Amino acid sequence: MSKKVVRVMKIQFPAGGAKPGPALAGAGIQMPKFCTAFNDQTKERAGETVPVVLTVYEDKSFDFVCKTSPASELIKKACNLKKAASDSKQTVATLSADKLKEIAEYKMPDLNANDLEAAMKIVAGTARNMGVKCEGIDA
Repeated sequence: MSKKVVRVMKIQFPAGGAKPGPALAGAGIQMPKFCTAFNDQTKERAGETVPVVLTVYEDKSFDFVCKTSPASELIKKACNLKKAASDSKQTVATLSADKLKEIAEYKMPDLNANDLEAAMKIVAGTARNMGVKCEGIDA
């Protein structure tokens, strides 16, 4: 018999840096147990923000799935930006076609895309909204 799902949460933590606190307070789980499991699983991704889908069951047990880092964070890292443009019409950097492809390949498992070209267009759209011009993509 399967367990009854009480709640599904989407949250983000720094890799290896989850701590009990307000983000987990409403989940109804043993926070230290989750933090230890999450930190052990993500310690090799240091410096990244890791989105997590946390499934909480009726008996207070849980499962979690770690996703790939947000595209905006990867784009900022690739372009050495501290923050994106406040207006998408403003250009603050240019992303090479190779970097765009690299980010799209990394993000592919979490994107709703059938092939790499579609994934590249999704990432390029995120970049354009951040004020980053993309090489090698038809606008």
